[in-house]
Amino acid sequence: MAFSLYVHIPYCRSKCPYCDFNSHAAATWPEDDYTRALIAELEARSRERPWSGDCLSTIFFGGGTPSLFAASSIARVLDACEKFCGIEADAELTLEANPGTLDAEKLRGLRRAGINRISLGAQSFKDETLKFLGRIHDAEQTRRSARLALEAGFEHLNLDLIFAVPGQTVEDLLCDLDQAAALQSDHISCYNLTFEEGTPFFAALKRGRIRPLPESVEVRMYALARRRLAELGYAMYEVSNYARAGGRCRHNLTYWRAQNFLGIGAGAHSYASLGRGGRRWWNERVPALYMERALGAGEAQSGCEELNERTSAGEFVFLNLRLREGFALDEFAQRFGRRFDDYFGPIPAQLLAGGLLVRDNGRLRLTERGLELADAVAAEFV
Repeated sequence: MAFSLYVHIPYCRSKCPYCDFNSHAAATWPEDDYTRALIAELEARSRERPWSGDCLSTIFFGGGTPSLFAASSIARVLDACEKFCGIEADAELTLEANPGTLDAEKLRGLRRAGINRISLGAQSFKDETLKFLGRIHDAEQTRRSARLALEAGFEHLNLDLIFAVPGQTVEDLLCDLDQAAALQSDHISCYNLTFEEGTPFFAALKRGRIRPLPESVEVRMYALARRRLAELGYAMYEVSNYARAGGRCRHNLTYWRAQNFLGIGAGAHSYASLGRGGRRWWNERVPALYMERALGAGEAQSGCEELNERTSAGEFVFLNLRLREGFALDEFAQRFGRRFDDYFGPIPAQLLAGGLLVRDNGRLRLTERGLELADAVAAEFV
């Protein structure tokens, strides 16, 4: 049975003030040592259950800024994936990239290495917004990188956008959506800005130095994104993700469907289904400590959590409700050995009567209104 692999590369040239990922700003980074550590961890994990004997259907290089690494380093990791696990012939191999770190030569090298999907952190096509967000690139670099990626032969191109940025208007968002579509991307991720605790933006918000957009404007922007992207040919398939035919991100579908995935690298998380329960674990976050442990012992796990059947069932619902199609109630029963209603009782009347959930054709999914309150609805089941 195939599984998905997430590869975390934690280094950035500068850390964006809204980012709460495990990323570290650095002028230089120990690329060779870190690559060797990734390979050592992958080799050790590939001998363990449930990964041993299975091959890879998707690989995702995230960060941080994976595009800081040379194409030859990415190729070394992919070669190790083939050696220790095997990669399916039609596997989806994605690399996240900052437009400010790409040129034609690097993109050609990544394509030769086997990467077939590039995800560009565009965020906006308005330079003032990019500056506010602390990005190291400008809008023209995004346009150039997208064009070069297609010329290099990438089969799939994603563009990340952020909306509800202080100072941003509805017209700004509409312009961002139209420009992203004009670059021939087959996938667009459109996220609202969140102020995560521990980030500079969160501190500025608490001190009154940043004023978030009114909630009514944010809701209007989200509705606009759904409507406009549909008009441009991008079908919404997840709360924040839209794709043209054949463009869905198969790797992220692994997460939303609560399927097995292995994470390697500093701070990477993994999940394995165990019967009707599961197990989640995560690595040492500090890159230097991660490398020391991975190179020495082939693992750098710093914590784990055993999930009982009830918790796993709740997470299955929480994650699958993010998908526009929701999930089949028969699939739930097959996975957990009991009917949905036996776990949770009848679906809360207020969710159905309030127009947030709909149950039809044997599936449970969010309505259009439910999409705007997705986390609150899903919290009813966890």
